[in-house]
Amino acid sequence: MQNSNPIQLVSRVPGIGGSLLVLIGFVLIGMAVGNILAVMVLALYLHVDTSSITGVLTQLLSNPGEVSNGWYALMLLQGTVHFFSYLLPSLVFWIYIDRKSIAEFDFRPKPAFRVWLLAFLLVLAFIPVNSKFIEWNAAMKLPDALSELELWMKEKENQLSVMTAFMTEYTQFGQLLVALFVVVLLPALGEEVLFRGVIQTKLIKLWGNPHVGIWVAAAIFSAIHFQFYGFLPRMMLGAVFGYLYYWTGNIWVAILAHFVNNGFVLVMMYLNNIGAVSIDVEETKSMPVMLILSSLLVSAGILFSIRKTSAMQKEPLLMDKEF
Repeated sequence: MQNSNPIQLVSRVPGIGGSLLVLIGFVLIGMAVGNILAVMVLALYLHVDTSSITGVLTQLLSNPGEVSNGWYALMLLQGTVHFFSYLLPSLVFWIYIDRKSIAEFDFRPKPAFRVWLLAFLLVLAFIPVNSKFIEWNAAMKLPDALSELELWMKEKENQLSVMTAFMTEYTQFGQLLVALFVVVLLPALGEEVLFRGVIQTKLIKLWGNPHVGIWVAAAIFSAIHFQFYGFLPRMMLGAVFGYLYYWTGNIWVAILAHFVNNGFVLVMMYLNNIGAVSIDVEETKSMPVMLILSSLLVSAGILFSIRKTSAMQKEPLLMDKEF
């Protein structure tokens, strides 16, 4: 039997399915390259040799407070990995594989100022609603047969919570600016370009159903973070960003919403750290039912208004149908 060329096998997969496989390959390569470069940059920054960088990296991820300049080292690590894992592979794929320009992420005329303002307000209005999903997800309990999986998930969650707590304990304004760039701007750009701009667009074209494409892309977006006790609220946010992108036809609206969501949390934590406000947004406590219901109604009203305003503009060029 004649040996099959892997490239030929990929080329046999029908159009969109094949291109998604190529995209996955780009992302995996980007993750590998990003992790290697991040370790090299980290070794230079911390002034350690290659033989001891593994131990330093392990300590940085498990107990960052014990590493000299650990906060900036973590930011450097996260920023490098994120750029090469999400934003760069997405742009390379879009430009060199799909042969499209960056401008083609936008398939409608530029939204009116009203849409941008509504998208900004939507993210804030949605917070109480999503707090309920956070509460439900945090209370998740797996069957006894999956106890070992549940233990592993909790250990993973605890490790991530230690890193998150350390990275958000800053009190200097300069640290806030660094965090806004690394933890807010880079993810807003990279994740929206990848999950909404590329993956969601292709899934909608593949299945011909906007709702399925948006929700599947949102589920992938949430799953890739490997934070199992935050899967549901992150998926809900991904769906909100997805509908914003589909209705407005402008990737920057989704990027703005993503930036506001993450940035609001970081700014509030900074203000709490310096004693300017007493509210701790990281506390997982139940909000009043009336506040949640009001949040749901306001969020739905804003989404309806954005959809209605966007529908008055030119029909989408890249999507198959409106809804």
